[in-house]
Amino acid sequence: MNCSGIIYAYRINEGGAAESLLPQTLDAQGMPVSGGELSPDAAAQLQAAIKGTDLAWVHLDINDPTSKPWAESELNFLDPLTVDALFAEETRPRILEFEQGALLILRGVNLNAESEPEDMVSIRLWIDESRIISVRKRRLKAVTDLRERLDAGNGPKTAGDFITLLAGRLFERMEPVFSELDERLDDAEEKVMEEADAKYRAQITEIRKQAIVFRRYIAPQRDVIAALRVSDMGWLSEMNKRRLQESLDRVIRYIEDIDTIRERAQIVKDELTNALSDRMNKNLYMLSVIAAVFLPLGFLTGLLGINVGGVPGVDNPAAFWIFSGVLSAVVGLQIALFKRWKWF
Repeated sequence: MNCSGIIYAYRINEGGAAESLLPQTLDAQGMPVSGGELSPDAAAQLQAAIKGTDLAWVHLDINDPTSKPWAESELNFLDPLTVDALFAEETRPRILEFEQGALLILRGVNLNAESEPEDMVSIRLWIDESRIISVRKRRLKAVTDLRERLDAGNGPKTAGDFITLLAGRLFERMEPVFSELDERLDDAEEKVMEEADAKYRAQITEIRKQAIVFRRYIAPQRDVIAALRVSDMGWLSEMNKRRLQESLDRVIRYIEDIDTIRERAQIVKDELTNALSDRMNKNLYMLSVIAAVFLPLGFLTGLLGINVGGVPGVDNPAAFWIFSGVLSAVVGLQIALFKRWKWF
């Protein structure tokens, strides 16, 4: 059966030399793209590589409608549930071990143009001693790194090397994203300390939201790498497991950093809320003091402004100035009392 959804296909011999089994079509950025049917000779060569003893890697595009039927037809060593898991629309990081291999689902940060890093990209893998079947929904830079290393002649030599290199590149690609998120939080914290403004609230909320989304997908990957680290798979050497331990340590550090960012963001948001609340309370307090100052003045002017007989000073030309002096004296007395009572 033919398939136009194969992006990469390599045969890797024991010495590490990689042979591409497909003619590569490049896009405007020089990246290999899927498309075009395999010739009969190429299809036969690919089948021979999959069934051979050398390590074979086939990378499929889930968006191509021919990919899943090809996998169901040609990859007869995979049971239907495994194929369904590889081509599922929604996934989360996990590992399922079988007698001859393992199903792994990992995620990396989305570094594609016009995309958000927290919209993490999944890579689905079947891996055993001589075969690697990977499926993507969107382009993942870590996979591109592996292809470039294979083309340069210094790629993985075994299935164990492949998964350790892939995990390492996935997590290395995450570090600049988390560093940038931490710097954004530092910047927001500095601005809040200098001048509390409600406009910073949305920025802090966005940082915390990103940290929560990152943790949702990275925390399960810690369990995947930890399970792979202690796996009994024969194609994982002791050196592979030591490298997986390094990746595990890195993931644990990332999770701790994300938790710290999330907690700091909440603290900064609380500080901003408190500062804005204190400012509002201070303004309300000043308004209350002003109202308290003018309350007796309003009472006196209202009392003397009633239009009935007997209002004192109606016939006295100096009554206005006398009354103004009385009001000034009342204000002075109020201010003295407020200061004594420590109202301001």
